[in-house]
Amino acid sequence: MGHSHSHSHGSGYDYSLPVQTRRLLFGCVASLMLATLIGLAVLWPGGDSPISSTADFPGGLVKAKVIDLDPICRREGEEPDVGCQMVNAELRSGNRKGDVVSFELADGVAPTPIEPGDKIVLAQATEAPEGQQFYFTDRDRGLPLVLLAGIFALAVVALGRTRGLAALAGFALSLAILTVFILPALLAGSNPLAVCIVGAAAVTLVGLYVAHGVNVKTTTALLGTLASLLITAALAWLFVKVGRFSGLSSEEATFLNISASQINLEGLLLGGIIIGALGVLDDVTITQTSAVWELRAANPELDAPDLYRSALRIGRDHIASTVNTLVLAYAGASLPLLILFSVGGLGMGDVLNGEVVAEEVVRTLVGSIGLVASVPITTAMAAWIVTRSEA
Repeated sequence: MGHSHSHSHGSGYDYSLPVQTRRLLFGCVASLMLATLIGLAVLWPGGDSPISSTADFPGGLVKAKVIDLDPICRREGEEPDVGCQMVNAELRSGNRKGDVVSFELADGVAPTPIEPGDKIVLAQATEAPEGQQFYFTDRDRGLPLVLLAGIFALAVVALGRTRGLAALAGFALSLAILTVFILPALLAGSNPLAVCIVGAAAVTLVGLYVAHGVNVKTTTALLGTLASLLITAALAWLFVKVGRFSGLSSEEATFLNISASQINLEGLLLGGIIIGALGVLDDVTITQTSAVWELRAANPELDAPDLYRSALRIGRDHIASTVNTLVLAYAGASLPLLILFSVGGLGMGDVLNGEVVAEEVVRTLVGSIGLVASVPITTAMAAWIVTRSEA
């Protein structure tokens, strides 16, 4: 591991840890890695997902480009229907790529008007009669999403250079863990809380080391992150139980309850709180560890208590803005719902008591408590470790 002999800090301050401290850190990380690997092996999904076929599109999804539209649907032997329009589109994917197909689009199905040249996504019902095998599902947003991802990657690399590339690699690996392990394991009916804790540990181990390097500073942030994550998980479990949350507050959860009844929705809510808090925890713990390292580099005479107090003052400013950001992010996501309740004339207490809003309240407050706890925990670890180093 990188914390074995010396760590050259960006400020030019070199650290060499005593043998006992190195062994302690190595033992902690090795134990975490072993526990995570065992968890991955035990919970790894096998075989086909048992999710009900009601959640599938029988013939799959295909991309298409609208050629023209007829504002009136006309079927042979039936009266023209002015409540829908007939759409002609060229298929851009699938085994019938290049074919021109027609389908009916009822008024109101597309959230915004469909026009010639628009790129859309169609579902294919292969068993349906000819002329009724395709139906509209959504717009094709692939190009704008790819462009936005490209701009994001360029911005990260332009500012971070090599570190930016490492951050993107860590992001890609974290996304891979989410799609290859967490989501399939949840669909397979594994305990959502266990899956999300193991998945979060894997994301933290891989993401932090890839993005920030294998060294003492990253290891300190890793330990602080996982300790804070355990506090977050314990609080989430406690208040989801005390609040008697069902996990059925959204349409998506209700759909899952019908089409994938093997999924524990209460556990899924717990797992969502843990995964949601993880990204912000990484940010706080890395920042606090870096603050301690920089303070020590600027004044090697500072002892652990002085470093802790100085870095904690930095942490207070950071946590104040981070918690506010977290609250506003959740409030922004729930804004249409809050407005709907306000229009209904409900009082704030009634609004907060409803499971839909109460879930977000618990998610926000539990995540924020985990963030607050991460500052003193990580700062104390970093101050102790860095003062045991020899310049």
